[in-house]
Amino acid sequence: MASAPSTDWPGRYYHIDQVLEKPGPRTDPAFLAGDGVKDFLRNQAKILVIGAGGLGCEILANLALTGFKDIHVIDMDTIDISNLNRQFLFRPKDVGRPKATVAAEFIMKRVPGVTVTPYFGKIQDKDEDYYLQFNLVICGLDSIEARRWMNATLVNMVDPENPESLKPMIDGGTEGFKGQARVILPTFTSCYECSLDMLNKPTAFPICTIANTPRLPEHCIEWASVLEWPRVHGDKKMDTDDPEHISWLYKVASARAREFNIEGVTWSLTQGVVKNIIPAIASTNAIIAAACCNEAFKIATSSAAFLNNYFMLIGTEGVYSYTFEHEKRHDCPVCGGEALDLTVSPDSTVENLIDILIERQDIQIKKPSLSTPTKQLYFQAPPQLEEATRPNLEKKLSEFVPANGEITVTSTSLPFSLSLRILYS
Repeated sequence: MASAPSTDWPGRYYHIDQVLEKPGPRTDPAFLAGDGVKDFLRNQAKILVIGAGGLGCEILANLALTGFKDIHVIDMDTIDISNLNRQFLFRPKDVGRPKATVAAEFIMKRVPGVTVTPYFGKIQDKDEDYYLQFNLVICGLDSIEARRWMNATLVNMVDPENPESLKPMIDGGTEGFKGQARVILPTFTSCYECSLDMLNKPTAFPICTIANTPRLPEHCIEWASVLEWPRVHGDKKMDTDDPEHISWLYKVASARAREFNIEGVTWSLTQGVVKNIIPAIASTNAIIAAACCNEAFKIATSSAAFLNNYFMLIGTEGVYSYTFEHEKRHDCPVCGGEALDLTVSPDSTVENLIDILIERQDIQIKKPSLSTPTKQLYFQAPPQLEEATRPNLEKKLSEFVPANGEITVTSTSLPFSLSLRILYS
């Protein structure tokens, strides 16, 4: 893809050069001031940005204006009209087009000399060789699963014999007036998986409540999506990005609400409940994007010590921020190397174990498959293997696994396996 004309007008990098031309009291010992670091930043550094939404738009603009000239961006989404209030690289004429493509075009038009290479698709489409070409990766994602996949991929890429295989990952995230930015050096610092227990559990409503005694508009929407959709549509998968599907849910949930004299079911609430939409605020995105890009600049140039390793922002009542070092977990399934001890009752079944794996805050594995070194306990796929191992669900775990025995847990959504050491209470 052709880049914008390369025109470095006088004074373009004046303020950046003030940092790069001389060392300061907080300069990293590895910093070498002068033309070499400026050349690396502008002509050699290659940055990957994952996500071109509210946070990604801010990150792309900041990187381009900071002096990075070779930027790549991945996003699997297309532009929706609801994005336009905060994702400032997009215009009404862009609705329906890939976010990555439009963002790249906009940045190259506005910032001469910068090349932004877009990829419209999933991060899982790319192999290790693709990710090895970058100096660092910045994530501006709205998906926990995508973060976990990217984190595990970068950790697995590290070759102790090849320092170039270590790719720093800068992760940013926002939720309303709250946000966080963190620096992950794969295998050296705590990784994303190490902090999984810090995440809020998704809101879930008891089935008995939504089926029999709904009290909230959310109960009616959950009833429509969890119970009524499969009853009416069978195996047809609901697409939460399809306006027709959302319209059907809205109508059914509204009828349910009228039946129980419940007010408040709206189109936007329906979409928010089924897509687990979190309010996005432009100012929070701007602050977190600035923090992420500041760390990218420091890592790329060694001009200052980078974040060690977690920064959080809370802007609900005033502005509060806090920085701390999140420690590695020795039993982290991605970077720890040790099996995770799990204590269960001797009467627990294989199905009970699966429920625990789904509910545990520090594990959170959807549709886990289980095996021991000698036996397949339960596999979610393919269908033939699921059917063959299904009878094991009702059997006691102790029939297959002795005390201190290990189980391997896998999931198609994650590129790593989890080792469990089973202890019986």
